[in-house]
Amino acid sequence: MIKTDSKSSYNQKQIGVASDHAGFELKQYLKKILLDTGYEVRDFGNIQMQPNDDYPDYIIPLARAIAEGSVTRGIAICGSGVGACVAANKIAGVRACLIHEKFSAHQGVEDDDMNMICLGGRVIDQSLAWELTSIFLSAKFSKEKRHIRRLKKITALENGQK
Repeated sequence: MIKTDSKSSYNQKQIGVASDHAGFELKQYLKKILLDTGYEVRDFGNIQMQPNDDYPDYIIPLARAIAEGSVTRGIAICGSGVGACVAANKIAGVRACLIHEKFSAHQGVEDDDMNMICLGGRVIDQSLAWELTSIFLSAKFSKEKRHIRRLKKITALENGQK
């Protein structure tokens, strides 16, 4: 079954965040704004700056929480955003995308039911990161038949079908 943020069992205000050392400062910034604007934020780490940490240790638990439905959407941050995106997409049910511009921040949700954005802490500034996050969180899946059809094919692949 395809999980979308329109299901009543989801708390649309609960957002998960995770980062390694390269995204730590940006994560803390976004987390504060999210809390200040009324979101519930679940922080998957790192909780303190550790220069030698590894992004999969924090991104994978966030991705699992999204797949299980305990958080609605996620924000994952590493140096470029690429590693976080690669790691997150290893978890079935996660549709994570590297986002560094506005169009994809909403289009990814509207067409592909994207449920996690991956940002580069060394690539974009705080202002753009918040703008992209805000766009991502306010976007809704269109539920158009063609998009549902495509997502069903992806889900089948995740379930081991051809």
